[in-house]
Amino acid sequence: MPNFDIIQQELKFKAVRSSGAGGQHVNKTASKVILNFDIPNSKGLVEEEVTLLLAKLESRLTKTGELILENSESRSQHQNKENLIKRFQVIIKEALKKPKPRKKTKPSKASKLKRLREKKILAEKKSQRQKPSL
Repeated sequence: MPNFDIIQQELKFKAVRSSGAGGQHVNKTASKVILNFDIPNSKGLVEEEVTLLLAKLESRLTKTGELILENSESRSQHQNKENLIKRFQVIIKEALKKPKPRKKTKPSKASKLKRLREKKILAEKKSQRQKPSL
């Protein structure tokens, strides 16, 4: 598991003005928060975790392997920052989960018979659509 205490110190935050409607409040306060996290240079991640994150989060990363997230849900900068940290941790944990290995199973005898019966019914139906031979 990654060390979130070290990772949290590596996070870079920037506050900017939110876009969209909101009146005068939006025009004068920087409530939108942007989070930057440099995955390849992180000291809180093991090399195996770095490669896994780079592979799984490939579509969300910049060319240098930096994860950029932003949040402007709330009018409060502090609330946006807290929500962003929670979302960041969820994204990292989900990306580091290893999928369960698939257990090979064989189709049951009943399912094989059912498939063959349905196949025979469909074949009959199609043969009845043909023009009669002379």
